[in-house]
Amino acid sequence: MNRTGSIRTLGAFGVLAAVVRRDLLLALRRKSEVFTTLFFFVIVVSLFPLGIGPELGLLRKIAPGVLWVAALLATMLSLNRMFAADYADGTLEQMVLSPTPLGLMVAGKILAHWLVSGLPLVLIAPILGLQFDLAPRALVVLVISLLLGTPLLSMIGAIGAALTLGVRGGGVLVSLLTLPLYIPALIFGAGAVEADISGLGAGGHLSLLAALFALAVFFAPWATTAALKIALE
Repeated sequence: MNRTGSIRTLGAFGVLAAVVRRDLLLALRRKSEVFTTLFFFVIVVSLFPLGIGPELGLLRKIAPGVLWVAALLATMLSLNRMFAADYADGTLEQMVLSPTPLGLMVAGKILAHWLVSGLPLVLIAPILGLQFDLAPRALVVLVISLLLGTPLLSMIGAIGAALTLGVRGGGVLVSLLTLPLYIPALIFGAGAVEADISGLGAGGHLSLLAALFALAVFFAPWATTAALKIALE
């Protein structure tokens, strides 16, 4: 019995890895889309220090909100493409008909989306944070909050992308659907950095952000799967 369970677990991880690998290879063929997200993030964040000037106190105060809002908007740029290509060429229908659980393949696509659109933002955020004169401790909190928050943005965005799949003007609709759901992540993510800068401690905000992340891990693939099945009917 234990051996059977181990085989099934290995099979599940194999499917997950195969979906992630496939989506990453497809993303590498469309490098312009990947760089657009990163370029947008860099440009938006860099414009604020240039526009405000060398007022370090003000820059430190607005830094958490600017970095988080820019990351949120950058992540949204690629949401409408998460399932669009598979829907257009019929791959999504084959996934639904496959004996492999659709939720597992959806989880792989969400993970691939984060690796392409979210992880680069996390890696470059500390460098951009230096423009706002953030202390090393605040930069560490920023990275932790983005590591918890950007996957959450991808999971929530997957639900919106599935609900608007095949709908004309889906890019606008997915923004309208997901923006209200992004607000808690924005509040706790930016709030963690603000609390650390103020000396209040970021533990509470990060704990709440981690709780939202855990809930999304369990419910987002299921909700996305249900939305995809509705879109294909």
